[in-house]
Amino acid sequence: MEIVRYREDVWGREVLLGVSWDFLWLVIAATFIVIMVHAAIMLARKSGPRPSADGERLSRHAAQDRWFHWITAAAFFVLLATGVLPIVGVKFPWLTAHWVAGIVLTAAIVFHIVRSLFWKDLAAIWIKPSDLAELTGGSAAPLPGKYSLAQKGMHLAMAVLVLVAVGTGIAMLVQIDTPWWARSNFLSEAALGWMFLLHGLSTLALIGFAALHLYFTARPEKQFYLRAMVKGWVSRSELAAHHDPARWTPDAAASGDAAAQAVPGLGADAR
Repeated sequence: MEIVRYREDVWGREVLLGVSWDFLWLVIAATFIVIMVHAAIMLARKSGPRPSADGERLSRHAAQDRWFHWITAAAFFVLLATGVLPIVGVKFPWLTAHWVAGIVLTAAIVFHIVRSLFWKDLAAIWIKPSDLAELTGGSAAPLPGKYSLAQKGMHLAMAVLVLVAVGTGIAMLVQIDTPWWARSNFLSEAALGWMFLLHGLSTLALIGFAALHLYFTARPEKQFYLRAMVKGWVSRSELAAHHDPARWTPDAAASGDAAAQAVPGLGADAR
């Protein structure tokens, strides 16, 4: 199985073409194995009663952060479909939808970065040495703050991969005609090959991480996180079961949909 693909340029020189898409099936197989192993381990464990969703509601995600998540998710899956389906043989006019979704994703990421830098607590998502106790503490492992070590690790991996995909995608976007500019050939064939390689590698990794994210979201014991991303809140019982209130003290949710009345940029979950 080749790792990268090459081709000959007009002068007969070998130039980088991009990643070998044979790896797509390896990524799918590896992700499937990880999910099956984890599901088997969880099935063998005895789990106690789940915390109740009734009672006091506490804000976890402000409305603007939930909108960012779902807009990002929609753009991501459009990019995935338009980028991968033609490679596996599904032919359709994909290019315009692909770069439009890329611009939407880029704009959402810029919004998220600005909001995170000025209105949110970046330390809440940073991986700290104290978080490693969640791995080494066994049954006595401490409960996390707002985000667990696994969630922080997933966020870090996805952030790096998405930034690589977006950065290389922008470099490739200027190589095609759009309503705002004519194509530019400022990248050499060698540089363009590296853009395709990095874009392809980040895409393959994102496929695996996205599948794992969907799997963990669908797990019964984690579905309260999905509800929080839709409605914005967790219950007091869920907070006590899954988080250390000393490390994360959320505000009470607004009546009805949590944080729906939050001031733009100053969400109720800014801590």
